[in-house]
Amino acid sequence: MNYVQEKTRIYEDFRAIREDMFQKLKKNATDSIDAARREIVNLVKDRQNRDLLIDSLNSAIESVKSDLDGMTRTKNSIEVLGMEVNKKVYNSLLWTIVAALTGLLAIGFLAYRRNYSITIDTKKEFEELKKEFEAYRKAAREAREKMSMAHFNELKKLRGA
Repeated sequence: MNYVQEKTRIYEDFRAIREDMFQKLKKNATDSIDAARREIVNLVKDRQNRDLLIDSLNSAIESVKSDLDGMTRTKNSIEVLGMEVNKKVYNSLLWTIVAALTGLLAIGFLAYRRNYSITIDTKKEFEELKKEFEAYRKAAREAREKMSMAHFNELKKLRGA
């Protein structure tokens, strides 16, 4: 445009341009517009390709997120009797069972000790009672023998008298 402005003359407020300059200017303008259109088309195609890539990457991200969620759920759960149970719930349940069994074991041990001490005391009392009974039986037998002897002696006196 600057070249055309320098090389043309103004005649009655009109600029006179030679035909070859006009054709050259028209060709240059057309080439510039065509180049711009091609660049616009290339940019639109590039944008569409990038949009497709972004969409595919977003769907891949969603797929990876869902897989990650599934893996996290699988990692944080244990299958018990065909049901998936969270590991924290499973651990708390097992520790509750262990605590209950430990409590039952402690109660059973204390009951055993109490019963054992009662059994030992009962055996001691039984042995003492057995000794007393044996002593009583001996004393009763001796008393009966003495009484029998005394009775026999009395009968002898009565018969011999």
